[in-house]
Amino acid sequence: MDNNALINRIETLENQLMHLEAALDEVTRTLLDQESRLKTQAATIERMEDVIKSLAGPGMA
Repeated sequence: MDNNALINRIETLENQLMHLEAALDEVTRTLLDQESRLKTQAATIERMEDVIKSLAGPGMA
């Protein structure tokens, strides 16, 4: 492989790496957003369970 071909290959790999890093950043942001939503949903479910238990009265839950 001559010098120009090597330089072109390195530039191609650097470009691919930048795209992969951007994609990984997007996936990370998406996963963090999903985690936040799941935590919110879990808290909502717990509150709903507490309300149902309080409405059911003693001995019914």
